[in-house]
Amino acid sequence: MNKLQIQNLHKSFHDHVVLQGVSFTANKGDVVALMGSSGSGKSTLLRCINLLTIPDDGIIQIDHQVLRFNENEKTELSNKQVAELRKKIGMVFQQFNLWTHMSVLENLIEAPIHVLRQNKQATIAEARVLLEKVGLADKLNRYPSQLSGGQQQRAAIARALMMKPEIMLFDEPTSALDPELAGEVLNVMQQLATEGMTMLVATHELGFARRVANQSIFLDAGKIIEQGDTLSMFSHPQSTRFQQFLQAMQH
Repeated sequence: MNKLQIQNLHKSFHDHVVLQGVSFTANKGDVVALMGSSGSGKSTLLRCINLLTIPDDGIIQIDHQVLRFNENEKTELSNKQVAELRKKIGMVFQQFNLWTHMSVLENLIEAPIHVLRQNKQATIAEARVLLEKVGLADKLNRYPSQLSGGQQQRAAIARALMMKPEIMLFDEPTSALDPELAGEVLNVMQQLATEGMTMLVATHELGFARRVANQSIFLDAGKIIEQGDTLSMFSHPQSTRFQQFLQAMQH
C-alpha cells in the first residue's frame, strides 16, 4: 500500500519555476533520500507535502486522503483538510525552530496538549520516554540556548514525534551542524528508520543516504532526473548530471 503518492507536482514563485512535474511514491517504512544541489527544489517539495507551501498543480495522496491542486483555479483547502494532513506528518527543519522561551520539555508537550487535547501527565510521561530515546533525558528542563546544535536538533525530532506522525520529513537536518553533532542526529534518524518510520530526507549526507535510504531521488532544477533503489543509483548512476553531483560531493 502506498503511504505517500505525489503526482505531477508543480510550484512556481512568480515566474521562478521551482518544481516541474515531480512524481514518486513511498510505501510504509520507506526511507527516501532527496538529493540535489541547492536550489534544486528539495525544500520546496517537502514544504508542499505538508502544505507549508501550496502547490500550483498536481496531486498529493497520503493513505486515502487525496488533495488535488489545479493551476487554472485557486485551490482552497479547508483548515480541517490541512489539519488532517498535518496530523500524519512531522517535519524537522534545517534551523531547529524550537521555541526559545520554553524548556525542552515544554517544547515537546505544547502541541499534544493544546492541539490534540491530550492529558498533561500522560503527555509529560511520553515526552520523557522520547527524550530518553534521543539521548536528552537529562536536558528536559534546559532551554534551547543552553543546548548544542545537535541537541537542539534531536529535541526538534522528539518534538515532531510527540504528534505520533506516520511520515517524517527532514529538510537538511544536519547542514547547520559540524560533523560530530551531525552524527548524533543521523544516529537518531537511523534508529527511526529501523523502527519502520516512513521518512523523506533532503540531505547532502551521501553516506547516510547510502546506509539508510532504500529509495533515492535526485532533483535538478525542479525535475526528477533519476530515482530508484539507492544502492543501484549510487553504484550505477544513469544520468551525467547525477554522476557529476556524486563526484562533486565526494571531494
